[in-house]
Amino acid sequence: MNGFTPNNNTNVIRLLSEAIRKCNKSRNRILMGAVVLCILTLTFVFGTAYGKINAEYTKNIRMDGTTASTYIEEGTKQQYEKARSLGYVRETGRRMKMGEATESGKKESICSIQVLDQTAWEKMMKPAYTGVHGTYPKKQQEIMLPVKTLKKLGIDIIWLSPIYKSPFVDQGYDIADYYAIAEEFGTMEEFDELLAEAKKRDMHIIMDLVINHCSDKHEWFQKALADPEGEYADYFYFREGKNGNPPSNYRSYFGGSCWEPVPGTDKYYLHMFAKEQPDLNWENPLLREKLYEMINWWLEKGLAGFRIDAIINIKKDLDFPDFKPDGPDGLAGCWKMVDEVDGVGELLEDLKKHTFQKYEAFTVGEVFNMKEGELDAFIGENGHFSTIFDFSAHMLSEGEHGWYDAPPVDFKEWRKAITDSQLRVQNCGLEANIIENHDEPRGVSRFLPDYAQNPTGTKMLGTISVLLRGIPFIYQGQEIGMQNAVWNTVDEYNDINTIDQYHTARDAGLTDKEALEACSRLSRDNARTPMQWNTRENAGFTTGTPWLKVNDNYTEINVETQDTDPDSVLNYYRKLIALRKSPAYKEVFAYGEFLPVYQNTSSVMAYYRKTENQRILITANFGKEAVSLTLEYPVKQILLSNMASAEHSLPSNDIITLNSCEVLVFELETL
Repeated sequence: MNGFTPNNNTNVIRLLSEAIRKCNKSRNRILMGAVVLCILTLTFVFGTAYGKINAEYTKNIRMDGTTASTYIEEGTKQQYEKARSLGYVRETGRRMKMGEATESGKKESICSIQVLDQTAWEKMMKPAYTGVHGTYPKKQQEIMLPVKTLKKLGIDIIWLSPIYKSPFVDQGYDIADYYAIAEEFGTMEEFDELLAEAKKRDMHIIMDLVINHCSDKHEWFQKALADPEGEYADYFYFREGKNGNPPSNYRSYFGGSCWEPVPGTDKYYLHMFAKEQPDLNWENPLLREKLYEMINWWLEKGLAGFRIDAIINIKKDLDFPDFKPDGPDGLAGCWKMVDEVDGVGELLEDLKKHTFQKYEAFTVGEVFNMKEGELDAFIGENGHFSTIFDFSAHMLSEGEHGWYDAPPVDFKEWRKAITDSQLRVQNCGLEANIIENHDEPRGVSRFLPDYAQNPTGTKMLGTISVLLRGIPFIYQGQEIGMQNAVWNTVDEYNDINTIDQYHTARDAGLTDKEALEACSRLSRDNARTPMQWNTRENAGFTTGTPWLKVNDNYTEINVETQDTDPDSVLNYYRKLIALRKSPAYKEVFAYGEFLPVYQNTSSVMAYYRKTENQRILITANFGKEAVSLTLEYPVKQILLSNMASAEHSLPSNDIITLNSCEVLVFELETL
């Protein structure tokens, strides 16, 4: 998770620790029945990523006794000085000169403060003060403290995307120091406090582990550049060019050649992502040893595990053969080498043996290029990881040449993708189920037709996902139904992948409007717009300038409005997760068999979750018209409905009718 302020005395890590400290102590053990919350480096400052300090969040901030950073505009300086003189707040760091940390021309005074009397402080500073603020050149953000909703939502594991020291070229996935917390997010001492507070409540923290590549600012790479023939050059892939060209014709995931010239030499270095992210040479045993030491250092601290980023890419064909070009640039996607090469399993087992296995760590792998028949090697009792993400539905949006020719998601194909994945995996382990994440657009906009992109449809989609067999991962904002934003120019985007896809579309002959429409549908920045807290300016995220545009629909979709609305998406998610984790049904939802049903219909997604003693039916109508279904088993009770206004009683016969966008969860007789 991350914050935004440049002062090490103030941070998101400490605020989350405070939130956890205020939660109750009744948490489930870390097990496959857990629910994971993706907090993902909340409020990145340096053009980073995911927009909100929390994940399950409250509508208000209570700073009592915690450290925070704030800015005071000139107009409110008098109130602030009075509050300080009365002892309501004290300064804990250097106060900056007026205007020192701004490019906007506004005069601001920045310092670190500790609020000692919350009530008096808020009374004196409102309406000018509405939260905890921080400024950075072009990056003013507000931290919102999640207190009660960590408890309310029912989260067991919190996944933080990269909080390491980084230049933030790729949202922190370019790590400059694996042993340091980025100062924008806090200090290592405060991270230790976060771990301790989580442990007290039987909650668990996992972090992103980015070890396919590092930042070009990392000490190892800097030493490699300084001596391209030396020891550290072999930490990476330094190769001589061919006939004045790069060593091979690979295109990076972010566009352009995978090879970047090494200054002052005829060599190139490999980067499968951005040029600022040089790939690490996993064939070097010394490099692996260094990485294992780092991983174990974090696990010794008490970290519960990792989400392992882009890990399938660590195995390379060291001959780096050319492939047939697949685009007008004459290049071939680097993933073709990943598809063709063998041996990644040996590297993953070595990683597991020297790190995760020793600590019984929980691990979730980001795996796209798994070969046929390899699933049971990746998950299960003896798998490389505890689980891997199920991207089967998300792969339906892949275009042949880019986003611009990506097809819309067809319901029947989506249903088949999820069903096939569930049936394939249930004999060997559990996968991590997602609707969206920091690398994907919002699921409501992607998987639902226009008529279903509303609270009712959002609840329906959430129910189908959360009650599947596997581990539900909920991404920040998903639980309030956040949607894709409307993007007017390419300049509004921050994501380097989106910008590349825009230019790919333009090079293919699309107009500016057409290219923007393609990016609007699939951009990762859709998931990274600031968290929508309330109806106030910038959705309550900041009173300054947010690092990324705020979605225009924040006045309709926000935490504060939904928190008190019993029929809201947020409160529905709370009930949904409570049902999944309830003592009466936890076993069937965590471990029960998945059995698809009503597959011959054109608009119904339905399945059973079954154990020897229980049978649950989850059935949803994704169509525009009502549909009637014949039940195969008698109904004991209705456990959940997404339509509060609908009158539901036990069917007197074996027929049920589902309205458009309606989902019903039944407990059935086992017979």
